Amino acid sequence: MPLKYPMPLCVAPMMDWTDRHCRYFLRLVSRHTLLYTEMVTTGAVLHGDRERLLGFDSAEHPVALQLGGSEPAELATAARVGEEWGYDEINLNVGCPSDRVQSGRFGACLMAEPELVARLVGAMREAVGLPVTVKSRIAIDDMEEWPTLERFVRLVSAAGCTRFIVHARKAWLQGLSPKENRDVPPLRYELVHRLKAEFPHLDISLNGGVKSLDAVAEQLRHVDGVMVGRAVYEAPYLLAGADPRFFGAKEPPRERHAVVEAMLPYIEAQRSRGAPLQAITRHMLGVFQGLPGARAWRRHLSENAHQRGAGPEVVAAALALVPRPEVRAEAA
Repeated sequence: MPLKYPMPLCVAPMMDWTDRHCRYFLRLVSRHTLLYTEMVTTGAVLHGDRERLLGFDSAEHPVALQLGGSEPAELATAARVGEEWGYDEINLNVGCPSDRVQSGRFGACLMAEPELVARLVGAMREAVGLPVTVKSRIAIDDMEEWPTLERFVRLVSAAGCTRFIVHARKAWLQGLSPKENRDVPPLRYELVHRLKAEFPHLDISLNGGVKSLDAVAEQLRHVDGVMVGRAVYEAPYLLAGADPRFFGAKEPPRERHAVVEAMLPYIEAQRSRGAPLQAITRHMLGVFQGLPGARAWRRHLSENAHQRGAGPEVVAAALALVPRPEVRAEAA
């Protein structure tokens, strides 16, 4: 089923975090929020283990594949592979500032080459029938922020990209680590708001520093969508209110215990395929954040999920340590 844009809320691609297990878990919390894969390089898609890199459960839809690369032909082929694997959107990473990404001439350093990005987008759009989108920064290094962002979007949109997700921070490719680049450069929301005002025909989503659904709602007064990252990973149940608030859903969200219980068959199936329990439960640690029993839940999983042969019974035992919602007004 084609994605419906604008997409008011999505979860950011996060390296080492938004793998298939994380996305399946988040989908149990929100049925409609768009989920992104970790960035996958073109080289990995073309030469790596595609089942491990690209495989996902059909329950994860809508789900977008984020690619990293700088060669038009390779990105076109990788995008075609992503389409064949069933993804709903192909996204080009023009925002990651890591040294490894820079050495491959992709990620945030491409902000300095909007003409190349336009060619990359054009090649991918010719190769697939899916939406091809771009996630970028507002600028890099000493480049002036608004002129850089405006020119980048103007040139890339001329190649047919109609959806941009903008991390509202500059990236410093020298002098700051990738972690520091997520926090140190100041947020410039007003530049992303201006971008939407000056390109009203484009779908503009804002990323960076948004930590609550109230903050999402505030940003939606200025832009078409919001991408949330670490806040959702650290407190996944944040997404539970998204469906009725932003997607018009009538069905109530799953209660936290029900989310965990719905994971048990998935865990059983993944364990039978050789996935370690800890690889799945590490994404679930924050689901009870702020509630009685949350510490006991985390401790039991942390102490037992890595044990040889550990399976869903470990998660069920951890769940039993958390009071059921009947003794707590969850909706209050």
